[in-house]
Amino acid sequence: MLTTRFPSVRDYFPFEPTDDQATLFVQLDEFLRDQLPGRKVFVLRGYAGTGKTTVVSALVQWLGRMQRRYALMAPTGRAAKVMSAYAGVPASTIHKKIYRQTSGAPSERLSFTRQPNRQEEMLFIVDEASMISDEKAFGENGLLDDLMGFVFEKSTNRLLLIGDTAQLPPVGQLLSPALDPELLAHRFRARVEGVELRQVMRQAEASGILVNATELREELRQEAPNIQLHTKGFKDMFKMGGDKLEDGLRWAYRNFGHENTTIICRSNRNANQYNQLIRRTLFDAEEEIEAGDYIMVVRNNYFWLPKDSEIGFLANGDFLEITKIIRREEVFGCRFAQARVRLVDYPDEPELEVKLLLDTLHTESPSLPRDQNEKMYQEILADYSHLTKKAERNAEMRKDPYLNALQIKFAYALTCHKAQGGQWQAVFVDHGFIKPDEPVGGEFARWLYTAITRASERLFLLNFQRRLLASGEVVEEE
Repeated sequence: MLTTRFPSVRDYFPFEPTDDQATLFVQLDEFLRDQLPGRKVFVLRGYAGTGKTTVVSALVQWLGRMQRRYALMAPTGRAAKVMSAYAGVPASTIHKKIYRQTSGAPSERLSFTRQPNRQEEMLFIVDEASMISDEKAFGENGLLDDLMGFVFEKSTNRLLLIGDTAQLPPVGQLLSPALDPELLAHRFRARVEGVELRQVMRQAEASGILVNATELREELRQEAPNIQLHTKGFKDMFKMGGDKLEDGLRWAYRNFGHENTTIICRSNRNANQYNQLIRRTLFDAEEEIEAGDYIMVVRNNYFWLPKDSEIGFLANGDFLEITKIIRREEVFGCRFAQARVRLVDYPDEPELEVKLLLDTLHTESPSLPRDQNEKMYQEILADYSHLTKKAERNAEMRKDPYLNALQIKFAYALTCHKAQGGQWQAVFVDHGFIKPDEPVGGEFARWLYTAITRASERLFLLNFQRRLLASGEVVEEE
């Protein structure tokens, strides 16, 4: 008797699979075939260059062929944009998918509550899961708990978490909880399966970026990583001294555009310095901020987007381009600009008119320091002292455009945490000051791995110490 073979995700994979990938396809097929209710999670971990994105692209094709329901999500707008590009279908942020806003006091950020999930027999696919925190900084119980609660509100749903454990974990955490099968199984009483891809695909073997990333990934397993980067023999990796940076950036902007070029550094202070250098020397900027400037939102903002916007809110890490400065003003002890902006990561969205808080452009903290924020709040509060009823005063302050001004930084140079989840065609990496006798440990190696893997076509090592380069590599004089 003839039987019909259950189609495999492997049927849609365009290359001959590595051994790791072949194992993955067998386990993934079993996971997808299992229709019994229950909390079922599949964790796909993999190094850079092991084919995670190609696997997801094949999976999306398989899901379409099998008429199965699915949703693609990522922690940030930039990561969702990257995911949409490689999967060929739209992806949204996790926050947009699972939360709805609830109003709080005007001095606080609007709070979010997990919205009900009415979808059944749905596969939720989440990329860049290393960025998902389980700390209670967002929503009711933290992003990971709320994601799990949302997905498994219906027992027929499934969750696929994808990520790279070698990347930086969420800020303030030592590990990435969403990529830890034991933690997921224990805390959420889920049945967790998973595969880790370690074999680099043959197509990636000519890439200096991926070869070096793979070597770094292996060094992370060692107690004392021995970092030896190679550029010789590769067409996608270069090293340079600071004197060559301007020429290098001009070349990258000319060939890839400033949206597809970035500098990654280790501190907000260094990022600020690079941003000012680039604006002054490459773009001849004369004003503190002007049309054409490329900026990043550094604190979630829920005020400026229309209520029916598909995006939901402007998130920490979203990229904007200023198309027009309408006016500048100094009030409430701070400097502001009224401007029109284009949402870089959401090209279908119309331009917005917003108020920008300029003080954050130069702070060495990630956003406006708490004391400055409190001082501004108190000065704005005084403007509403004529409203004696607290509820009325709070309602008016929630609508105040100055209190809701976008906190921003320039986005030509970024810290690695801000860059995580994104990808650029050309990336310049500056490891910053390291004492010559200071040992470089696992934390630095993880930072460097994350920075290097943000590049897709060209990687420039800027002012790298000789000891971080393989023997035979010539260090250019600065």
